[in-house]
Amino acid sequence: MIRQSEPFLTRLRVGLIGVLLVVAMAACDPSVTVVTQPPPLPTQPNTLPEMPTQVMVVPTQPNTLPEVPTAVRPTLVRPTVIPPTAALLPTSTSPSVGHTPLAQGFGAQKGFWQVFFTAPTGSGNRANYVGGIDTQVADALSTVQRTLDIAAFEFNNPVITAAVLAAHQRGVAVRLVTDNEHGIGSKDTTLGQLIDAGIPVIDDNRSALMHNKFMILDSTSVITGSYNFTINDTYRNNNNMLIFRSQKMVQDYQNEFNKMFEQKKFGPSKASNTPFASFSQDGAAVQVLFAPEDRVVAALAVALSSATTSIRFMAFSFTLDDIAGVMQQKAQQGVVINGIFETTGSETRTSELTPLLCSGLAMRQDGNPFVMHHKVFIIDDKTVVTGSFNFSTGARDSNDENLLIITDPDLALQYVEEFNRRWAESKQPTKITCS
Repeated sequence: MIRQSEPFLTRLRVGLIGVLLVVAMAACDPSVTVVTQPPPLPTQPNTLPEMPTQVMVVPTQPNTLPEVPTAVRPTLVRPTVIPPTAALLPTSTSPSVGHTPLAQGFGAQKGFWQVFFTAPTGSGNRANYVGGIDTQVADALSTVQRTLDIAAFEFNNPVITAAVLAAHQRGVAVRLVTDNEHGIGSKDTTLGQLIDAGIPVIDDNRSALMHNKFMILDSTSVITGSYNFTINDTYRNNNNMLIFRSQKMVQDYQNEFNKMFEQKKFGPSKASNTPFASFSQDGAAVQVLFAPEDRVVAALAVALSSATTSIRFMAFSFTLDDIAGVMQQKAQQGVVINGIFETTGSETRTSELTPLLCSGLAMRQDGNPFVMHHKVFIIDDKTVVTGSFNFSTGARDSNDENLLIITDPDLALQYVEEFNRRWAESKQPTKITCS
């Protein structure tokens, strides 16, 4: 995997040279104190299945946003375990926020947004897979009358499949773009049913991923988030999904869809030309970014750098040194950092779990026996970062992705509550070596 910082061995050599210099100085000057590292801590085995590999292609783009620090890996210390405290609890919510009851899931709405979270029970029995957030997608699709554009990394949920076919049968113009391997090439996909019905479906035909998961309904609303339109992502995996009624957001996502479906452009070949990259909707500040054509990581670093009190995150994949470096810097300024990693892959050499944990930050591994699939940051209980964008070099450099940065305390509170649900079932890493 391509790393943003200099090679680990080079930095380790530099660190060792520094230690030798300090020891030499201590021999000459008794006032110099040499600090040794604490003994290593234990790790736990990884039992979840391997995730698909990704081929990374680094595009050349001008850097118009400020440089951000990289994570410091050699200088590790014994972590300070920070238990969940009142600082993790949500404060209050506006009376204008309503809640949607679901048999398996959580939902809330206010103004131009609705948000939904899955509620996996850990069951592998499909007979129990009813009443999830797929019903909310189907309800939304049942109102569509004219157009429906879908970008789907994976697609096999029968409830959503039936709703798309019903829309097509009543005359809605449906179009779909997908990934060639995990979409059209998947053995359990239901995309064949759409193709047989006459719905046009195209794939990216490349090794990197068309990783978006969004829908545009009647040019009036957008569905997006971490949620793939699948059985697993509805009933086994932790996910978030948003429905927005915003003309500017519709234009942004329509522009991105047209690049892929009409122009047949994917990955770094797409132009960076989002119509409304930043705007205000009902008093909420919104940023819309697409990877790899936009400077997504730099924009995320700027958002995190604005934190004054807290940063919480839930990460399926987190391997970006730049972003870890920003959080280490903010922690030194007194910002409280709490993070939950999907267990699979979190103990690898490229994961940021070890450097963040060994910097003394409160890091956990998720407790879902399946997959914690969120890609979320919550900043100061008022700003939410979410979308399809994993915090990885593949998402940054080669995959087709989308990411939102929305400042709305009421929306942020819904994500804080989801974070607390996941934190309550998470576990302290037990075998991470800080040396």
